[in-house]
Amino acid sequence: MESKAVRKNKDFMPGNCPVAYTMNIIGGKWKPSIIHMIRTDRNRYSLLLKNITEISKQTLTNQLREMEMDGILERIIYPEIPPRVEYKITPYGSTLLPIIDSMYQWAKTNMPNKPATSSEYCSVVDNTI
Repeated sequence: MESKAVRKNKDFMPGNCPVAYTMNIIGGKWKPSIIHMIRTDRNRYSLLLKNITEISKQTLTNQLREMEMDGILERIIYPEIPPRVEYKITPYGSTLLPIIDSMYQWAKTNMPNKPATSSEYCSVVDNTI
């Protein structure tokens, strides 16, 4: 079954290029950051929105939906009042972690203006990479 990202971008995928396929799955300004944040634990929408400070509500919603449809994240709905929803990485999504880790390490080495401290969501996983 094709993922939504692949269906959406089929016309732009050069042949069977693995890099193009990967970018269609994790491409987008925020998907790597969301995966990086969710890698260690379940996260609620409000926590993601709080820690990824520059993302809009609509964009976060869209990115989460796409990753859920692509099998990267699982949406867990708890039958409570008020309703509680959490997101966690799937086993399939976990296969992307080495890619995210490589991006993280590359940026730590090559960022022109390295911050004195990592943002909260980055520092949570600093010790896991």
